[in-house]
Amino acid sequence: MSHYSDRITIDSRTRFGRPRIRGMRISVYDILRWLASGMTRQEVLNDFPELTEEDIQAALSYAAEREHKTRIAS
Repeated sequence: MSHYSDRITIDSRTRFGRPRIRGMRISVYDILRWLASGMTRQEVLNDFPELTEEDIQAALSYAAEREHKTRIAS
């Protein structure tokens, strides 16, 4: 799998600057929300045939890296 930056785009003029998949209107958040709600990867792919397995993996990798960089000051 290539680095998620090959699939994640950010444009402040679209979707309020949310990270999106390959310039589509589907955001990383959308994919995370669907998976968190209990949808399987296959269900997401069936409902959104413009997405690929690599897109879902890129969204997860992006989120993991963002979480890794998050620090909470006490």
